[in-house]
Amino acid sequence: MKERFVKHATFVVERTYSASPEKVFEAWSDPVVKARWFSKADVFDFRVGGREGSKGGPPGGPVFTFDAIYQEIVPEERIVYTYTLDMDDTRISVSVTTVELVKLDGGTKLIFTEQGSFFDGHDTPEMREHGTKEMMDALGKLLEQEGQA
Repeated sequence: MKERFVKHATFVVERTYSASPEKVFEAWSDPVVKARWFSKADVFDFRVGGREGSKGGPPGGPVFTFDAIYQEIVPEERIVYTYTLDMDDTRISVSVTTVELVKLDGGTKLIFTEQGSFFDGHDTPEMREHGTKEMMDALGKLLEQEGQA
């Protein structure tokens, strides 16, 4: 039998964008805009108690299922959600994520904090943090493009 274990971890990713908190919040709350930097959602119900879900993965590879429930939403300030991530039929993690938006002169500071339980070595906090940094960079590129439009 394979050894089963849980690795607990918290990581924080911070980014500063030249967009307003309203524009950054829209990038999280509007499914059309969010699909331009995150995966396209199969389910998107952005309200407290609402769900967001998507499935995808590399061609011929495993299918990853993201299933989130929004726990707290304060427009232009805070989004808190819990989510599970499955690889095919295997649950690989459960997390609580807080996205804070802090208004700055000429922009927004985004603070992304994830507290996760990572199961049986299928995923690691380091891999998740790396992927999150790439997502926050993709969000920044989108906000830059929209600012130039």
